[in-house]
Amino acid sequence: MTAKAEIAETGIAGEIFPPDAPPMAPVAGLVGVSAPNGVTAAGEAALKAAEHYGSLARQITPKGEAALKKSEEYARKATAPATLRAYRSDWQDYKLWCAECGFEPTPSSPQTVGAYLTSLAAQKSPNTIRRRLAAIAKMHKFNNWPWNSSDLEIQGPLKGLLRDHGRPVKKAAAITEPVLRKLLETCDFSARGCRDRALILIGFVGALRRSELVGLDVKDVSVDAKGMKIRIMRSKTDKAGEGAEIGIPRGKHAETCAVSAYERWRLVADRKTGPVFFRISWANRIQAPKVKKSSRGKSSVAAPKPKKQGFEIRPLTAQSVSDILVKRAAMAGVVIEGFDRFSAHSLRVGFITAAYAKGVRDEDIMKHSRHKDLRTMRGYVARAGLVDQSPVGALDL
Repeated sequence: MTAKAEIAETGIAGEIFPPDAPPMAPVAGLVGVSAPNGVTAAGEAALKAAEHYGSLARQITPKGEAALKKSEEYARKATAPATLRAYRSDWQDYKLWCAECGFEPTPSSPQTVGAYLTSLAAQKSPNTIRRRLAAIAKMHKFNNWPWNSSDLEIQGPLKGLLRDHGRPVKKAAAITEPVLRKLLETCDFSARGCRDRALILIGFVGALRRSELVGLDVKDVSVDAKGMKIRIMRSKTDKAGEGAEIGIPRGKHAETCAVSAYERWRLVADRKTGPVFFRISWANRIQAPKVKKSSRGKSSVAAPKPKKQGFEIRPLTAQSVSDILVKRAAMAGVVIEGFDRFSAHSLRVGFITAAYAKGVRDEDIMKHSRHKDLRTMRGYVARAGLVDQSPVGALDL
């Protein structure tokens, strides 16, 4: 039978929707299914079959439900936890603003989003505003709500406010070798001093990002007579979690040897598992409270006073690295001149700048720092040499 003959017999074709078609009438025995008056028996059978198989497709089994749940879990893990926390905070701010202004946040109209971005212009930095927009976009996409970041009602106000309220982004200052030595001089042999010395040196010579530094686990570090190997389980540019390894040889000077600093800290920390860098109590203690035997023979641990909490081994946060550097810089009397600022990224930028100044090849620096883009790496070097390598110096002025 030809296709044309099949269409004629079943009555299901484009012909059933002409302008003068009769009103739709329900087909007997089919709930929620309508067909034009005069549908043939074959057409009715076809509709019944479609309804039957459609109902089967909607009956999700427990295995299917488990698969959907697991898919959602992995979808949530596609974004770094720190980014998710920032997005969550940004979304809450947007919802509060919508409530105050009488707008509906879910889903949002482009005009509402543009108005919200405009309200941030005078108080927030361009990076914060862009992140707020990214958070709103993330929420809409995750919930399959209509969204288009390129909408003129969004991009117009955004470009306008950046033109009027744009400000230079503060970059991380590169820690030079003399500054590094001054920071290390403030680290004594107390528990906090040993931890901070190891943190600063490993962060510097490893060219580690702050998230990589605080994410190190004891099992990720291997030490031998030549030096140490560090396994980085996850990083900013390693979305697939493939991991990477870097090597750090023993230093030429005891006071600046990252391997020796790590070994000293490991002896003080006395931990065989868990995070390499963790918080220390106000009393400079790192050991858990001792378990005492009560008179009834049961183990009991007295609850520590609020000001002396810290016995629980908790890893440092990414912000803690910046706080430690700023504190050590103040103790050393280090002042950053110019437009840059001290941050955890200063360790990574400092190593790259110092290595480049010593003549290390680009590809070797990128392999160690795990940079994917040469322009990004060269950007650190270019900023460090703005004055020394300026073409103005070649002039006889």
